[in-house]
Amino acid sequence: MVEAQHRISTNRLADGAGEQALLEALADEVKPALPAAARRLPWLLAAPFRYGLGRPSRFRSADTLPGIFYAAEDVETAVSETAFWRLVAFSRSPGFARPRTPTPMSAFSVTVDTATALDLTAAPFDTGEPRWDDPDDYSATQALGAAAREAGVAALRAPSARRTGGVNVAVLDPAALVPPPRPQSSWAFLAVDDGLLATREMSDQALRFAL
Repeated sequence: MVEAQHRISTNRLADGAGEQALLEALADEVKPALPAAARRLPWLLAAPFRYGLGRPSRFRSADTLPGIFYAAEDVETAVSETAFWRLVAFSRSPGFARPRTPTPMSAFSVTVDTATALDLTAAPFDTGEPRWDDPDDYSATQALGAAAREAGVAALRAPSARRTGGVNVAVLDPAALVPPPRPQSSWAFLAVDDGLLATREMSDQALRFAL
């Protein structure tokens, strides 16, 4: 899932398509380098491998690049993971005024195709120790992620820490992603007093997340 304004974030800074293209090119010059395998990908798929230094994630320590492409096998899990980190950002920003209007979010899907993957939801990895879905302690998953990359593993399938029964996929190698990304659904995230409300466009589906 991504914020829907990813499509137009630089439009308001330029007077036309030519100026916007130049602005994007200048911005690319100062961004961290993409790994070679990600350069063939559209930016929506490539960007996660470019960023993350200084910010740890479940399968990657803070001092390691490239980043990892995180996805979920169903949209409800993707919404839950995204909502969790949005609420974390709110909680870490004292005095921050939460947005009063909904934030548009876009869910998209992509094919992952690799012969070198580990399924942490199946034997021999599903023993419950260590916990791959520990909500706070990433030491075991980060150690596994580092060892998996060293061994040439391209993707990890793991239980979600934010939605019971949900399954996430962590893509370590950009070569495992098969473009193009495909639109899946549109959502609106609204900050409410006790947390966050996610509603699906043109649907009665809504998910509420408490602080």
